Amino acid sequence: MKIEQNYSLKSLNTLGLEAAAKYFAEIHSIEEFQELAGDKRFPREKKLILGGGSNILLTKDFYGWVVKNAIPGVSVANETATEVIVKAGAGERWHDLVMGCIEKNYGGLENLSLIPGLTGAAPLQNIGAYGAELKDTFHELEALEIRSLTPVKFRARDCAFGYRDSVFKHKLQGQFLITSVSFKLTKLSAPAAHYHFRTEYGELRRTLEEMKIHDLSLKAVSDAVCQIRRAKLPDPKEIGNAGSFFKNPSIPHTQFKLLAAEHPKMPHYPQPDGTVKIPAGWLIEQCGWKGKKVGRTGSHKMQALVLVNYGGATGQEILDLSNAITRSVKETFGIELSPEVNIV
Repeated sequence: MKIEQNYSLKSLNTLGLEAAAKYFAEIHSIEEFQELAGDKRFPREKKLILGGGSNILLTKDFYGWVVKNAIPGVSVANETATEVIVKAGAGERWHDLVMGCIEKNYGGLENLSLIPGLTGAAPLQNIGAYGAELKDTFHELEALEIRSLTPVKFRARDCAFGYRDSVFKHKLQGQFLITSVSFKLTKLSAPAAHYHFRTEYGELRRTLEEMKIHDLSLKAVSDAVCQIRRAKLPDPKEIGNAGSFFKNPSIPHTQFKLLAAEHPKMPHYPQPDGTVKIPAGWLIEQCGWKGKKVGRTGSHKMQALVLVNYGGATGQEILDLSNAITRSVKETFGIELSPEVNIV
């Protein structure tokens, strides 16, 4: 394990922002992290655990330790006739894990295909897409408390999963290194298996119809999801971005009724708690931001939710743009947008 100083993080965040870490190390095992924690400089400095860098906005240099979590490994931890527990190291690429499960005919993750990032970061965000969320198949995660190096297991109830949210973004932020995540999946090859494909999401259902897919399979659903994502979201290798920058807001039904009277074509999705979810991309587009460039930044022409770095932008410029969009939506609709990305 090599410890670097004044290390550039530009290649380690998908927005392509230049920022430096005072200290940097990449770990591939629990033992390497324990060794790192024994460095006399480690306890007194701030710490940032970095995954794939696909959901982070670096607004300045990080004056502390940035630890790239690259712990590998995928295995079957347990199985029955119809179910399997798949355990993945935190450093495994998320999409590779999904594809591996589909190849083995393990159902549950296919709607989450092509989401960027690493497996260890997925529970922090409770990643989700097209009618599915990580919490739907989550079994448990293993972690080390950074201060004491004590191993801890978290079940779903411990993680306090919410919409793109978990306890690790609030109460326990920065306190744990996630080492592995386990999922309970369905073995579709089992004769007694009963499986419900989640294709209720409108855009996914339409795409499957356009692809003329009548006999559903894990691969078919995954292919449709990938087609949608590739059409809507720019490739970070071609233009710097962190995917959807904002969460879709949920508002009280009374507020929705007032807005719907003024905007009858406003897309909306009633929620179990009585609120109504409004697509943030639609709100941003109505305020005139879609495709708009502001200096070296902008809102992407294909998806207003995606803020992009056209080249040479700073994290502060991206943050300023997001703040301007938030103010605009608030002034126009009275709705407060919240960022989905982690701002550092």
